[in-house]
Amino acid sequence: MTNPSIYSLNGRVPLKQAVPFGLQHVLAMFVANITPIIILANMVGIDASLSASLVQNCMVIAGLGTLVQLYPVWRIGSRLPIVMGISFTFLSLAIAIASTQGMGTLMGAIIVGGLLEGCLGLCSKVWTRFITPVVAATVVTAIGFSLLPIGANSFGGGQGAADFGQLHHWIVGTVTLLTCMLTHVYAHGFLRSLSILVGLVVGYIVALCMGLIDYSALLQADVVALPKLLPFTPEFHIGTILAIFCVYLVSATETIGDTSALCSSALGREVKERELGASVACDGFVSTVAGLFGCTPITSFSQNVGLTAISKVVNRFAIATGAVIMVVGGLFPTVGILLTTIPQAVLGGCTLMMFGSILFAGFGMLAKSGFSQRNMVIVSVSLSVGLGFTQASSLFDIFPQMVRTIFADNCVAVVFLLALLLELTLPKKAE
Repeated sequence: MTNPSIYSLNGRVPLKQAVPFGLQHVLAMFVANITPIIILANMVGIDASLSASLVQNCMVIAGLGTLVQLYPVWRIGSRLPIVMGISFTFLSLAIAIASTQGMGTLMGAIIVGGLLEGCLGLCSKVWTRFITPVVAATVVTAIGFSLLPIGANSFGGGQGAADFGQLHHWIVGTVTLLTCMLTHVYAHGFLRSLSILVGLVVGYIVALCMGLIDYSALLQADVVALPKLLPFTPEFHIGTILAIFCVYLVSATETIGDTSALCSSALGREVKERELGASVACDGFVSTVAGLFGCTPITSFSQNVGLTAISKVVNRFAIATGAVIMVVGGLFPTVGILLTTIPQAVLGGCTLMMFGSILFAGFGMLAKSGFSQRNMVIVSVSLSVGLGFTQASSLFDIFPQMVRTIFADNCVAVVFLLALLLELTLPKKAE
C-alpha cells in the first residue's frame, strides 16, 4: 500500500518506498543529463579519460543541484520537487566558444554568467510581476511542444543513429509506451505512481531479450572516481560572458515555465513569487559551481516535471533519494555506466507520455487564465511565431550570430519574448 505522505511535499516516507520513486526520476533524465557534455567533448576534441571525468562531474552536479532545489541554502532553491540537470540550451554556443577560444574561456563565461543569473533570481520582486498567468501558461505550452520531437527521436533509436526508425526500435518503444499507459490507467496505489519506472523496466527487459544492450563498457570502469575541480583554468572575456549570459536568460525562462507547470499540474495551485526567484537563483549559482568542475550550466528538467504531473509524487525526500543516486553514480562510475545502457527507444517510450502531460498542464493553465480576446492574441501570436519560425530556422540567417544562437532553434525563448512583449504592450481591456 502506498504511503499517502508520498503525495505531500514534506511527508515522512520510508526509505524502501522513497528509493523507487527517486530512481524513476533519475532514469527519466539520466541520458539527457550527460549527453550535452559528451557532445561538447567530442566536438572540441577532449581526450577520452578527461571526457569520462567530466561525465562523472555532471552527474554529481545534477545531484547537488537537485538537493539545493529541494532543501534550499538561504534563498537559493525553491523547496519544490524540481530535478536539475545539464542544459542542452547552451550546447551550440558552448561548442562555438570552446572550439575557437578554448574550454578555459567557456568555463570563465559560465562561472560569471551563473553568478549574474543567480543575482537575478535574488531580485525576483523586480521582474516576477511581469510573468502573468497567460505568459507563464504560454511558455509551459511551448515547453511541452518543444519536447515532443526529443521524445520521438529517442523512440526511433536516437537522433543520428545508423538504424534510426528500424523495426526493433518500434517494438521496444511501443512496448514501453503501452506499459506506461496501461499501468497508469489500470494499476492502483504504489504501482500506479511508478508507471514510468514499470514501463522502463519492461522495455529494458524486452530490449535485453532482443540483444540490444551492450555491457562491455562496464569491464573498463574504475571502481571509484572523485570529481575533479578546475579541469580547465578559467579565462574571463567580456564578449563571451555577455553571449553566455543571454543564453542564461533563456534558461531562466525555461525554469520559470517548469516551476509554473509543476505548481499547476502537481500541486494544483499558482506558483509563488518567491518560488520563481529561488528556482532561478538555484539555476544560476549551481551553474557557477558546474563551471568550476568543467561542466556546462545546469537547469530544471522539463521531463521530470511531466513525470511529477503523471505520478503526483511531490515528496521532497523521495525525490532527494534520486539526487543522492546521481551523486553516487558520479562517485562510482559503474553505476553511471550501467544506467547508460538503457536503450534510447525505451527512454522515448517513457518520455512521450511525460511530455504530453506538460502540454496538458499548459492547456490547463491557459484555461485558468481565461479566453479573452487579449489572451487569444498573446497566445496565438506567441505560439505560432515561436513554434513556426524555429521550424524554419533559416529565417534568422539575416540576424547576427548571437541572435541566431539564442533564438533560431529555441522556440521557448521566442515564445517567452513575444508573450512578454504583448503582455506589456496590448491594452489591458482589448476585446
